[in-house]
Amino acid sequence: MSNDSLDIGIRYIKGVGETREKLMIKLGIRTLRDLVGYFPRAYEDRTVIKDIGSLIIGESVCVRAMAADTPRLSHIRKGLDLVKLRAVDEHGSLEITFYNQPFVKDAIKKGDTYIFYGKISGSLLRPEMSNPVFEKELSLTHTGRIIPIYPLTAGLSQKMLMNAVRSGLDKCADELPDVLPDNIVRQYELCRARYAYENIHFPADMKELDIARRRLIFEELFVLVTAMKLLREKRVDKTGRSLTIPDFDEFYAMFPFEPTGAQKRAITEASQDMASSRPMNRLIQGDVGSGKTLIAAACCWMTWRSDSQSAFMAPTEILARQHYNSLSGLLEPLGMRVGLLTGSMTAKGKRETYERLNLGEIDLIIGTHALISESVGFKDLALVITDEQHRFGVNQRSMLTEKGDSPHVLVMSATPIPRTLALIIYGDLDVSIVDEMPPGRQKIQTHVVDENYRKRVYDFIRKLVGEGRQVYVICPMVEEDDTFKSVKEYYETLSTKIFPDLRVELVHGKMPSKKKDAAMSAFADGEADILVATTVVEVGVDVHNAALIIIENADRFGLSQLHQLRGRVGRGEHESHCILFQTGVDVVKRTVPLTHKTDEPSPCLARLNVMKSTNDGFKIAEEDLRLRGPGDFFGSRQHGLPEMHIANFATDMLVLNQAQNAAENLLREDPELSSPKNRKLLEQIGRLFEINADKMN
Repeated sequence: MSNDSLDIGIRYIKGVGETREKLMIKLGIRTLRDLVGYFPRAYEDRTVIKDIGSLIIGESVCVRAMAADTPRLSHIRKGLDLVKLRAVDEHGSLEITFYNQPFVKDAIKKGDTYIFYGKISGSLLRPEMSNPVFEKELSLTHTGRIIPIYPLTAGLSQKMLMNAVRSGLDKCADELPDVLPDNIVRQYELCRARYAYENIHFPADMKELDIARRRLIFEELFVLVTAMKLLREKRVDKTGRSLTIPDFDEFYAMFPFEPTGAQKRAITEASQDMASSRPMNRLIQGDVGSGKTLIAAACCWMTWRSDSQSAFMAPTEILARQHYNSLSGLLEPLGMRVGLLTGSMTAKGKRETYERLNLGEIDLIIGTHALISESVGFKDLALVITDEQHRFGVNQRSMLTEKGDSPHVLVMSATPIPRTLALIIYGDLDVSIVDEMPPGRQKIQTHVVDENYRKRVYDFIRKLVGEGRQVYVICPMVEEDDTFKSVKEYYETLSTKIFPDLRVELVHGKMPSKKKDAAMSAFADGEADILVATTVVEVGVDVHNAALIIIENADRFGLSQLHQLRGRVGRGEHESHCILFQTGVDVVKRTVPLTHKTDEPSPCLARLNVMKSTNDGFKIAEEDLRLRGPGDFFGSRQHGLPEMHIANFATDMLVLNQAQNAAENLLREDPELSSPKNRKLLEQIGRLFEINADKMN
């Protein structure tokens, strides 16, 4: 089998077929390569096989026993079939019940010996087991060993996926690409790829699992770090537009306030990039309200002074309009012509905007993904800005930059990333951190409360609205479950029972875009007093009059997400508050009340108290990483990076440092990865970043 054969569809793997293929695609498994790279999330140690006399109630264990009688099938009622049998060994008997598995009646034969794996219930005198995994003692596949546990989707069982992985590994075991160069494998005492893939899925013991995990974690981090360094060097070598640095004092003099030192530093760094002979690729990373828009405005002004155009892409229409209002207010008095392009504009309005852009009659165009449509062309695009870049796919951003001749790129993000990770995540970007707040920015008073404060909070809402302020109420989900408030149901309660005399609007992600934008716009324009919403407002509307945000079930959110939500208020001159409601249940254990009497606060309360102690998004991000791992930052291909399958940035920092050193040494020897021995590594980088390996040389 050739390496390309790893890309065959999973339908052709033994035991998969068309129906299971559709289920696996839901998990992101499309090819043989995806299948063998779909690593378990946990393992069950089924290596211990006990006799019936030594069982402990509550443990999950394997038992070797003989079927003492023929299984009995009983139809209890519609939808409930029971198969019962008694299994015995020389130390006792075990009552076994299968629910809704009628096939077991014929699968288990009286007098044959089986290994049963399941949880022991009943009593020591009469132990029981329900719905165990079972197989004959001479053909062990799912018992007597360490069993992988995979993330699943409805309709796909662990057994189905495990069998498919086994078939996949058997098919390609000798062809798994060893992307790590031999000298690195030896230097860092790593196992080979074939051994690693076999033992990450089917380890003989925990020691072999650890050996396999270390190899695959190292490989994943090494490929990522090497790729980022390689892409960065490619960009450094690229020839770009050299723009003229203007006198920014003239720009600053137009404003009624003095920019912060951090803003000026970021503007200086960006302007030096734009004046160099290589394309700028800079991230402006600043907390909510740190004044990143001013930095973007300065870069657009510099581009205009060099007789070129800028494009600013925002993730939503309401954000695009917000940026249009603020940037046109800043730049039009200086003589710049600022335009807006969104999907909801009339066909005539779009045509006129296309024409003006082509003729160079618009100096800065602000818009949504409508900017990347084929109809959009520029006279001379020299600067591309994207806001909240993780909301765009890599391809969307590149489609916009391709409308110019190697334009400079500025990326803005209000999502604080721990400083320890920023250089890794943004390895192909230069980073400017804006860590000062403009004067007058309000510190938000944060309170952690429980249900005992509900009436006082509602009274506070009424008091603030009476003073002319507005309020956000955030819920974590749309549909109701057994613990958490449904945003739709809560909206009904607030609007009809609690505040029938106030103007309450609803926004959630499942609403049609037009309806959602209308509700958001009504709130932004002061036509609603209370906005009940899911996290769609996390990065978004700038409502200076909003002075209170209430976050229900706050322990459902990560700290970084809570900080983003909190940043929706405190944007005007009014004192602002954030109220975090606890669920009353520790979401880590789901059983411990938040009010339990111990010297230590529950994990949930400890996390929420971090929000009370600081308004610094970077400190919060560091704490979030420490408390709950990197999921908040790396959950779903944020920041345009490939998804991590096995490495964990919170716990694998030592391996990451080794991978960084190895990557630096390798690229020092072979800066282009052009050596034949590094071909597989180059191909793997190309796959991860969707770049043809031949185009990377």
